[in-house]
Amino acid sequence: MVELLVFGVMALVAIGSALAMLLSRNTVHAALFLVMNFVTVSLIYLILGAPFIALAQISVYAGAIMILFLFVIMLLGSEKLPAAEPLRAHRPLALLVGLIFLAELAMAVTYRAGIIVAPPAPTDTFTSPAALGLALFHSYALPFEITSIILLAALVGAVLLTKKEPKV
Repeated sequence: MVELLVFGVMALVAIGSALAMLLSRNTVHAALFLVMNFVTVSLIYLILGAPFIALAQISVYAGAIMILFLFVIMLLGSEKLPAAEPLRAHRPLALLVGLIFLAELAMAVTYRAGIIVAPPAPTDTFTSPAALGLALFHSYALPFEITSIILLAALVGAVLLTKKEPKV
């Protein structure tokens, strides 16, 4: 019962952060909501007994890809901050997000301490990095290469969009 409750809370936070990302008018805030979504999904992976996938979710998506997104947002200069932003209206939202984060942190700590019963552990070959690497580079080598080419094309496109033409 407790596992279902923890999963439900994390699922609601993941859905809420995804909706907030979609409805946010500020691109930097949308990127931060996306980071929150990535972290919540990685906590769900951790609860489900897949620590390698959880670490990959954090390091690849919340780390590398979000840095690339923020880099492109800043290079394009689409965010022009107003002269005076009212911080008073942001405080309740910041408090709510902070409380949700603390609740998720407490749930993750209680899970790791053994208070919440874990699901049965998968076999060694299920989550081993060696099995994942073999599957990625043998069975899925072509989709992996296509994805890397698409990301490289996106990076080159972002650089070309922000390039200033020299004045003659």
